[in-house]
Amino acid sequence: MAVVFDEKTPDINLYTTQTPNGIKISIALEELGHKEPWFLDINPNGRIPAMTDTFNDGKQIRLFESGSILQYLVEQYDTKHKISYPRGSRESYEVNNWLFFLHGGLGPMQGQANHFYRYAPEKIEYGINRYQNETRRLYSVLDKHLASTKSEYLVGNKCTIADIAHWGWVEAGPWAGVELEEFPNLKAWDDRMLARPGVEKGRHVPDPHRMREMMKDKEAVERHAKESAKWIQQGQADDAKK
Repeated sequence: MAVVFDEKTPDINLYTTQTPNGIKISIALEELGHKEPWFLDINPNGRIPAMTDTFNDGKQIRLFESGSILQYLVEQYDTKHKISYPRGSRESYEVNNWLFFLHGGLGPMQGQANHFYRYAPEKIEYGINRYQNETRRLYSVLDKHLASTKSEYLVGNKCTIADIAHWGWVEAGPWAGVELEEFPNLKAWDDRMLARPGVEKGRHVPDPHRMREMMKDKEAVERHAKESAKWIQQGQADDAKK
């Protein structure tokens, strides 16, 4: 039986894997009210996440880039504003502010911190320090914002796609060498997000999300870093040949 979201029946195929960008979409789908496994072909696929759906004209539409997918899900399936605010409202523009803050700043900077700290074939202190410090600065922006607004989430007391977009990255801060204990308001927000049923379910798609558990096991961290570095460096070599 098909699942109906706010009067529209989805026909979504999600292609993803266990990364901060990948789990944004599975979390958003859970927060919107996923009740059956209707996102059908969940497989790692190069640059993820990617998604297809049947559009209003009855034809297939493709979506790529996680921010674009989040905005599509909100526009098409969140007419009751479970993870958004009414379009054109002050709050909806504030959600966009933080969404682009993540995609233009925090995600790229922390991604580079991950690379230089965990995956690079040689340790380059300048690169590690540059991107870890910039990640800390951006975490500080979030921490101060949460402290000043006294809100539970980034925009008011509602979890939105702005929060969903940030969570996988912030939760993975220690992987980049940035500890959340430095940012108490952000740490509280991180724990609040993790307590949400939708986040708890969505973060385990397509594989179990074990970031917190893994960071407590030094050998597991080193093993995962070594395995990830191998395929990342191989992917870079393959891309260079194209």
